[in-house]
Amino acid sequence: MNEMTIHRESLATVDFEKVKKRQRMGSFFKGILFLLPSIVLFSVFLFYPMVRTIYLSFFLTDNSGVPTVFVGLDNFTNIFSSPIFQQSLQSTILFVLYTVPGAILISLFLAVIANEKLRGIGIFRTMFSSTMGISVAAASVFWMFLFHPTMGWLNQLLQVVGLDGIGWLTDPKWALLSVSISTVWMNIGFTFLILLGGLQSIDSYLYESADIDGAGYFYKLRRITIPMLSPTLFFVVTVTLINAFQTFGQIDMLTRGGPQNETNLIVYSIYQEAFMNYQYGTASAQAIILFLIILVITIVQFKLGERKVHYQ
Repeated sequence: MNEMTIHRESLATVDFEKVKKRQRMGSFFKGILFLLPSIVLFSVFLFYPMVRTIYLSFFLTDNSGVPTVFVGLDNFTNIFSSPIFQQSLQSTILFVLYTVPGAILISLFLAVIANEKLRGIGIFRTMFSSTMGISVAAASVFWMFLFHPTMGWLNQLLQVVGLDGIGWLTDPKWALLSVSISTVWMNIGFTFLILLGGLQSIDSYLYESADIDGAGYFYKLRRITIPMLSPTLFFVVTVTLINAFQTFGQIDMLTRGGPQNETNLIVYSIYQEAFMNYQYGTASAQAIILFLIILVITIVQFKLGERKVHYQ
């Protein structure tokens, strides 16, 4: 009798495990069905272009992008030996150094001001964030008029104070800085809103406790605001860095990579190689190099920067 009971229990256990396995498989396939639209979209617009880019980087192509000759790593070696690409890489790094700290510091300053509880502060919040609603093309046209050598307001202001006009977009010494200034202005709206949201999420009791202890404004800013805002700052720095390396629209509208390739950033160089010179292999190799640069910088930032992030 005991042996039959044990046998029945073992059969019941086996049946239960089979049912549980079927349920897990059913849940897995249901999950796949829910994810199928995302998988299809990512495969078509992300995974396939990435694999195709890696494939094309090892070939020479004809004008229609069809691979013709396998050249291995020659595209990469030719890129790094090209003075144009070296200039493009240098300009991209300078552009990132100009725009990322500038946009974050100005946005942080404006967010701290806009976080104060003052009458009519909503008007200033709207003004500070308004650039986020302007397209890159419209903003570039606006700055194109500002930078115009004769009709531009900037040169007219310089002439009022007795200074000579500057070729903002035509002088190699000023072109990259001019594009950087316009880019900072375009990026302020997004970074401002994110930082303002981070400031408003800080618990007010921290400031109340500091006020009871007699702490000053700058002490609270240094000891409370910045540490508690560090997760938001980390996010903003990461996103702004990636966007800076991928800048294209204002370069195409304002300078088209000139003068003398001073504003020929890597993304615009990729565009020129692929869609103007029809060198899809070289363009794909540059795209891979840009991807690796962004990947390495992001990994280093996560390894080093996240240590100083203070989560509540």
